Amino acid sequence: MSILQSEAIQAVLGGGLAEAHQPVSEHEAAALLHQHYGVSGTLKRLATEKDDTFYLQAKSGDFVFKIGNPAEPCAEIDFQTKLLQHIIRHDPRLPIPQVIATDDGEVLLHFTDSFGQKRIARLMTYLAGTPLDSTHSTPAGREQIGRLLARLRHATADFAHPADGRVMAWDVKNLPRLEPLLMVIDNEHQHQQLLRGFERFAALHERVLGLRQQVLHNDFSQSNIVVNHERAEFVTGLIDFGDAVRTAIAIDVSTALLNQLPRDAGKRPVTDLFAQGKDLLRGYLELAELSAEELELIPHLTMARVVTRALLSIARAKQFPENCVYILRNTEQGWAQLDWFLARSVDEVSATLSAFLPKE
Repeated sequence: MSILQSEAIQAVLGGGLAEAHQPVSEHEAAALLHQHYGVSGTLKRLATEKDDTFYLQAKSGDFVFKIGNPAEPCAEIDFQTKLLQHIIRHDPRLPIPQVIATDDGEVLLHFTDSFGQKRIARLMTYLAGTPLDSTHSTPAGREQIGRLLARLRHATADFAHPADGRVMAWDVKNLPRLEPLLMVIDNEHQHQQLLRGFERFAALHERVLGLRQQVLHNDFSQSNIVVNHERAEFVTGLIDFGDAVRTAIAIDVSTALLNQLPRDAGKRPVTDLFAQGKDLLRGYLELAELSAEELELIPHLTMARVVTRALLSIARAKQFPENCVYILRNTEQGWAQLDWFLARSVDEVSATLSAFLPKE
């Protein structure tokens, strides 16, 4: 039994992160689309972490057809779907996917695939543009991203669902539960880096658990932000709500800031790791407030996400070597980022965003 299949890790992974499955073919996906949605066109499989996702070009428009991992609970898929619908009702101008119902009026398509696996599929609108991780951004563009994150926070503030409190590995308040994964880190230096990160976070964990919480996106990464440099609004899509969960507001912001850290921190001296992230934070604070406690903890939560990403990515790449390129695509840059945090005292890291503290 692998470490990912151990009882301790299964309790926090869930949702198919540790479960292999037989993928649905393009041919089978096309048949489902024609039978249940009355659409046909050109299908292209998209690289994903745990499910089967296709890009559909049809005469009626472009769509994303997402078929959930067989191990992903129906309640969690229903949660994600209802969350999208709730956001559109509360802020219709936010550029998020809209769920398309089947010909029978159902937003979730339940079926058994050709391998006998019970699956749940959703058809959603496709948001055209370039993923931010494939292009560049300006300070003004990053400020707009921050404002959109704040609007998303406001739009989800009053949302509740029976599955919104699910325990997620990618929710960094659960980082202590991932400690068993340290045994999969073979590189001794990296193992020691992660252990130090664990110890630092452990000392702050009680403060993290006391932060304000609500349902949030929880994965505001550059790969989930779609942009178009030729359009005034720049951001044309906010996608992938698969990691949405009830968690700390500060955690949601820290995840967004992590994804603005320099990717080449190990190749050049970096004085301010958050230089670009501060643009995003500036835009965010135009529309949503953060307390002094939240601003002090956000840099530490960003570090915790670096540790989480390294642990989950390395462990899952060993579990699913056929998907290792996708799984490990953001891991290497994290080692220099983690070095930056650990080279500074707790107080120094806490003061990273002090310029944004509320004026007394």
